[in-house]
Amino acid sequence: MANHVKISTIGARAPAGNPGTGQRAVERMIDHWRGRFAQVLPDRPDLIVVPECCDRFPAQPMEERLAYYRYRGDQVRDFFALTAREHRCHIAYPAVREMVDGSWRNSVQLIGRGGQVLGAYNKNFPVITETTQGGILCGADAELIECDFGRVGCAICFDLNFDEIRQRYVESRSDLLIFPSMYHGGLMQPYWAYACRTHLVTAVCGLSSAVLSPVGHEIASTTNYFDFVTASVNLDCRVAHLDFNGDKFRAMKEKYGPAVSIFDPGYLGSVLITSESEERSCDDLIVEFDIELLDDYMARSIAHRADPQNCEQKGEE
Repeated sequence: MANHVKISTIGARAPAGNPGTGQRAVERMIDHWRGRFAQVLPDRPDLIVVPECCDRFPAQPMEERLAYYRYRGDQVRDFFALTAREHRCHIAYPAVREMVDGSWRNSVQLIGRGGQVLGAYNKNFPVITETTQGGILCGADAELIECDFGRVGCAICFDLNFDEIRQRYVESRSDLLIFPSMYHGGLMQPYWAYACRTHLVTAVCGLSSAVLSPVGHEIASTTNYFDFVTASVNLDCRVAHLDFNGDKFRAMKEKYGPAVSIFDPGYLGSVLITSESEERSCDDLIVEFDIELLDDYMARSIAHRADPQNCEQKGEE
């Protein structure tokens, strides 16, 4: 059935200057995010995403930065949790955190509507200097985090360059991916959304931040004037190729009208089918009209090529 989720992304720049490593710095950072959250909370989002290392002061040299992180502890995260609890929303908290053994991770902690941490993701592919200069170790896992609207995967900044982690999300089938970052990613953003067949939310420090559909279409984006945006997405959707499905799409639309959406981004050969009904899911529609999903079509194409009678033999001219 229709699963509408309202998502806010904030691509705010980090605060300028160096306020030191004590409580003054922590309070300044909390005030910064209190003001940023105030921009989107009137929209009553289900999820807020902010950029990578969201509570870092870039002007601090590494030694001071680590001292600030140690003093900060969980204070900024606790403020995010209080905000989530007061406004009954999820908030992604991307920040460098110290582990019990004294090592560091570049993480996203996803906070639930009750202020509890639902799960965490550690950046799998830090830039080399994050480790050699900042002591940040590479994450080893990419587990999905269960939210009340679906299963969420995370990727941080440099991660977007590596097929290994993308393939994990292709296999685990997330309902939504979030991408807090300092790096935009360019064409990799729509490619990840399409390859993983999922909505993607990006929050990029000082750059365009967006919500993309599973066919790589930009649903909403921040602008040069406003570094925040809120969009509503429907997660009850599937991607299907145009081949062999045309008559089925027409029959489905004729029967259910506005209760089903078939969105064509153009040039891709694939469309996004979305159920807008409270009575039937997108999977129900797929079964009823015997629609071949994109992954199934691609698997059938691979099997077709693998049949010796359909493929030239090596060495043939």
